[in-house]
Amino acid sequence: MAPSDVKVLGAAPSPYVNRVQIALNLKHVHYEFLEETFGSKSELLLKSNPVYKKIPVMIHGGKPTCESLIIVQYIDEVWNDGPGILPTDPYDRAMARFWGAYVDDKWLPTLRGIWKAEGDEAKAAALEQFMEGMMLLEDAFVKCGKGKDFFGGDTIGYLDIALGSFLGSVRTIENMANIMLLDETKTPGLFGWAERFGSNAAVKDVIPETEKLVEYAKMIVARSKAQ
Repeated sequence: MAPSDVKVLGAAPSPYVNRVQIALNLKHVHYEFLEETFGSKSELLLKSNPVYKKIPVMIHGGKPTCESLIIVQYIDEVWNDGPGILPTDPYDRAMARFWGAYVDDKWLPTLRGIWKAEGDEAKAAALEQFMEGMMLLEDAFVKCGKGKDFFGGDTIGYLDIALGSFLGSVRTIENMANIMLLDETKTPGLFGWAERFGSNAAVKDVIPETEKLVEYAKMIVARSKAQ
């Protein structure tokens, strides 16, 4: 497939954009990456996603698809050669979608809660809430992964992408807040999984290095304070 057949509108630091990139890499689909400038929205973005007006957007054959996990499912259905991203078993597929929704709706707000917490007491409470979610995901890893390397089994799957795309954010908050969020003693399954996921060929060149994400986060904080 020619690179021009698939375009991804996004920004490199965005975990949601990273989801799309990882899925395309897993399927060995070549794509053109169109970088959006922070703080502005291109005409193509507004035209391609007039409802939410946000990244990521994937344009395939001139048709835009929006929302990261919807795009991942689209990729899995269109390029269906090789290992699937979603499980073939209906129950396993439903569980992958369930936990993917949990990551966005329940787990992610607790990660952001650590970032926003002010004062030792608030930070401790936010960290406790986050770790409760990590324990749930540790159990989900055991059940979904069935003793294998990834949530998807032998290969990276839907839930791996949904959660793994935020590993850069986790590392950034660990760095900036001087805390440990991926704890080998408390969540050994997730700890090992994170190492395998991050070093996978489909992932390692997608999620930016922690140092770059820290710089990006500091820029956002500075702009927010300046407003």
